[in-house]
Amino acid sequence: MKLKDYIKNVKDFPKEGILFRDITPLMQDGEAFKYSVDKMVKFAKQLGGVDVIVGPEARGFIFGCPVAYKLKVGFVPIRKPGKLPRETVSTSYDLEYGSNVLSMHADALKKGQRVLIIDDLLATGGTTKATCDLVESIGGVVVGLAFLIELKALKGKEKLEGYNVLSLLKY
Repeated sequence: MKLKDYIKNVKDFPKEGILFRDITPLMQDGEAFKYSVDKMVKFAKQLGGVDVIVGPEARGFIFGCPVAYKLKVGFVPIRKPGKLPRETVSTSYDLEYGSNVLSMHADALKKGQRVLIIDDLLATGGTTKATCDLVESIGGVVVGLAFLIELKALKGKEKLEGYNVLSLLKY
C-alpha cells in the first residue's frame, strides 16, 4: 500500500514556512489506517516482547491504542502538564517550532517493563527523546520507537541513537 497517497501537504501550517503533513486522510481510510497499525504491530512482535505501549498526546494515542489492543498489552498516555490526576513525573523538551513539557503518572510503569513508544511523527526528536527520558526515569526499558512519518531533514533520528526505530514513511 502506498501510504503517501493518504498524506496531504499543508503549506504554512501551523505557521509560515512549515510544511505540515496532514495524516487525517490516512486515519479516515479504514484500510490505510489498519495497514499502518498492522505494520506497527508486526514491528512490536519482532522486538521480542513488549509489555506496554507508551504514546504522547494526542496522535500517539491514535496509533498506540490500537497497537496495544492487538498485542493485548496496556497503554500509558504521555500528557501535557495538569492533565493527569495523580502524582506525575515531567520533563521539558524542544519542538521544531517551540518548547513544551510532558508528564506521565509516576506509577505508570513497573521497573523493567519493556516499552514500545508510538507516535505519528518523528521530526526533531524532542518529543520522543523526552518520552524516552520519562519512561527510563521510572525504570521502563525502551525497546523500540514506531512512527507513521519521519521527516529526515530535521535529523530527529540522530537524537535517538541506540534505539530501534521504525518509520513507515520518510520525507
